[in-house]
Amino acid sequence: QVQLVESGGGLVQPGGSLRLSCAASGSAFSIHAMGWYRQAPGKERELVASITSGGNRDYADSVKGRFTISRDYARNTVWLQMNSLKPEDTAVYFCNAFAAPRLYWGRGTQVTVSS
Repeated sequence: QVQLVESGGGLVQPGGSLRLSCAASGSAFSIHAMGWYRQAPGKERELVASITSGGNRDYADSVKGRFTISRDYARNTVWLQMNSLKPEDTAVYFCNAFAAPRLYWGRGTQVTVSS
């Protein structure tokens, strides 16, 4: 079992920055990949960014150049640095982790971009 706890969400003005954190516990040693997804009201959950145990990163086109995912393997923590935030980035952001054969999810943290 893997437990994920997100933090760092909040209200920010357009153009601002936030840094989300996700701490993994439990059988965190078995995690291969971690990532961030988001879900806006009335929309499906979508991938924002992911990072594998080998350090390979993937980003949604809508956040490339603005968001950066990073991971500390020793601390079992993944971060999402979000810069130049836009109102359309408003969503609940979820951390996930793949530890075969299961995919685990955190409870989410709200990010609101508004003036």
